[in-house]
Amino acid sequence: MNKTRLFKQSLLAVTISLATQQAMAAGFQLNAQSATGLGRAFAGDAVIADNATVMSRNPAAMALFDKTSMSLGFETITTMIDVKDVDYNGLGGSVAVDDVDDVGSTSVAPNLHVIVPVNEQFAWGVTAYSNFGTKTEFSDDYPASEYGGLTDVKSFNLGLAGSYRLNKQLSFGAGFDVIYGQGTMKRVGGDGLTLVGMNGTALIDVDKADGWAFGFNVGTVYELDENNRFGLSYRYSPDFEAKDDHGQKITLPLPDIAEFSGFHKIKDTQFAVHYSVQWIGWSDFDKIEFRNLDSSRSAVGSFNNGSYDKTYAWQDGWHFAIGGTYYLNKDWTLRAGYMYDTSAQDNVTSISVPDSDRQWFSTGFTYQIDEQSNFDFGFTYLMGKDVDVSESTTVGTTTVSTLEATTHADAILLGLQYSRTF
Repeated sequence: MNKTRLFKQSLLAVTISLATQQAMAAGFQLNAQSATGLGRAFAGDAVIADNATVMSRNPAAMALFDKTSMSLGFETITTMIDVKDVDYNGLGGSVAVDDVDDVGSTSVAPNLHVIVPVNEQFAWGVTAYSNFGTKTEFSDDYPASEYGGLTDVKSFNLGLAGSYRLNKQLSFGAGFDVIYGQGTMKRVGGDGLTLVGMNGTALIDVDKADGWAFGFNVGTVYELDENNRFGLSYRYSPDFEAKDDHGQKITLPLPDIAEFSGFHKIKDTQFAVHYSVQWIGWSDFDKIEFRNLDSSRSAVGSFNNGSYDKTYAWQDGWHFAIGGTYYLNKDWTLRAGYMYDTSAQDNVTSISVPDSDRQWFSTGFTYQIDEQSNFDFGFTYLMGKDVDVSESTTVGTTTVSTLEATTHADAILLGLQYSRTF
């Protein structure tokens, strides 16, 4: 069992890291706060302010509301993940592995946002949304099961924010975030580990490892006039700490996020154009720190006096989104958008955590039920790229198996939402 302990702890780190990040966009970031935003590829979402969901992207935009507003909805994420052209080798030589195309799943991410104006200058709001919604699950008889298995992670964000309108043009906002993360990962030794006696051995069986983290966000809105405005926001994400059932403490850095958005309704028309540029500081995710809090457990492998650091090689990510809105009549609003989303993974890749540059093709609509309430629908087809993956498993100083493959991940996202003013 000592031979597998370092491998087990390294995989646990991946579970915890995913449990505290966002999923399904590049770098496991998910935009699941708004069906309205989903229908325009989230272009302009830090400033459009057509319902209460905007506070999740920019707290300053709450200053644009003069009535109490509520939005309640959910998003479904169906991932379609292929793993093909696998070259899997153990100490005994090559092991045949068939292509698979069924390791994705469908997840549901709910959201709730409420904005309460106090007077012409002040507003406050609360927000709750899931910033994870995906998992990968390989079959129990997958030959390279030390690289496959089950990865299932969830996270939930609770936020409280306030805004202040300085004058007709300029508003500011700030908010506080409480993030809860939970992850499950299961791995067993595959056919390539037969010669080292680990075929079928439970390498990792982590169930609902969890933890809490706290962050904040700030933003500003500048209004040229009623038809033209800009938004800028920044979200600070802290180092996240979590504990497993074995007395091990894991510390990992999470990425900060900055976003610039613009909205322009073309004069004397029913059409508006909007756009966003978002930066995600994934390069901060350089390593995961392990600290063994159980002094009865001896140091193993790369552990030194109960500590171990696992190095990653991620890079900063970018979103570039543009969209259009057509105000058809008093009952119907139509929208569409496109986003290009750059990959966070660079040198470190995985078949269980596929990542690539991605394109978002989005459309949606709003139906006005009455003067106070409306219904939103959003649809996105997210198209990834083929990525060459190379992984290895090491016990002590010996590489006991290697895997090379090509992964491809697409997704279908659907959002429904009800919004109301009071």
